[in-house]
Amino acid sequence: MLRIRALFIGMVTIATCMAAEGGLLGAGLGAGIVVIGAGLGIGLLAFAAAYATARQPEAAATIQTAAIILASLVEGAALFGIVIAIIFKFI
Repeated sequence: MLRIRALFIGMVTIATCMAAEGGLLGAGLGAGIVVIGAGLGIGLLAFAAAYATARQPEAAATIQTAAIILASLVEGAALFGIVIAIIFKFI
């Protein structure tokens, strides 16, 4: 997991530097990396929620509510990252 995180941070840094130079490639890479990160985050969240529901079926409603709130927060962070990548495109 740490290797994936380090690779992800390195890719974001490279994409941000490329986008800051005014390149469309950097903005595209930045947006793509953000979407991949959000997909991984929501996938891991759904896996954990399904596993928790399987272990404690009586707490399914609470787990589902928490999972939906967390998924919306991850998606919000992804949208923020995409907006930043697009802004770098126009700066």
